[in-house]
Amino acid sequence: MSHNREQIRSFVAIELSEEAKRGLARLRREMERNEHRFVKWVDPAGIHLTLKFLGNIPSERVAEITEALTRAAQGILPFHLEISGLGAFPSLRQARVLWVGVGGDMDKLSRLQQNTDSALATMGFAKEERPFVPHLTLARVREGTSPTEKKSFGELVGSTIFGDKYAIEVEAVRLMRSQLTPTGAIYTCLSVVGLGG
Repeated sequence: MSHNREQIRSFVAIELSEEAKRGLARLRREMERNEHRFVKWVDPAGIHLTLKFLGNIPSERVAEITEALTRAAQGILPFHLEISGLGAFPSLRQARVLWVGVGGDMDKLSRLQQNTDSALATMGFAKEERPFVPHLTLARVREGTSPTEKKSFGELVGSTIFGDKYAIEVEAVRLMRSQLTPTGAIYTCLSVVGLGG
């Protein structure tokens, strides 16, 4: 197998500000409980706002994907987001995923996501079928967790106030690589595309 057939697990994302990452780390420290061993926390340093997950791509497609992202980002000037508020998918009573909400200039964010989706669709990546719900995943509940445990975690989520707002200035989108290792995912940036052409 020649080296250039290397497959890269990749996604398109917005990088968080250091301030936002510190805020998420603080929130995690506040919420982590010894009795909730069934909760797998995401390392705040690796949290991104994902615009599109691409799955495995051959490494030689990185350049053309970057070009497509450049087209997607062209007409959109840098904008402002903030993170605030907590929730769980699918619900607090059956919490499987703990997420933090994203607010701010949602029009530009959804335009950027739609542009990205369309530009990549022309290259054979399936368009998103589900509506885009901007969020940051903070923790996942392990498979096989009992309903009582899920409910207990959901009650913690429901009673935690995350009222701080952390600003994110969105000036670029990034094509990211995610390498899954036994200790968690390692993220590296493959390319950066500035907004506003």
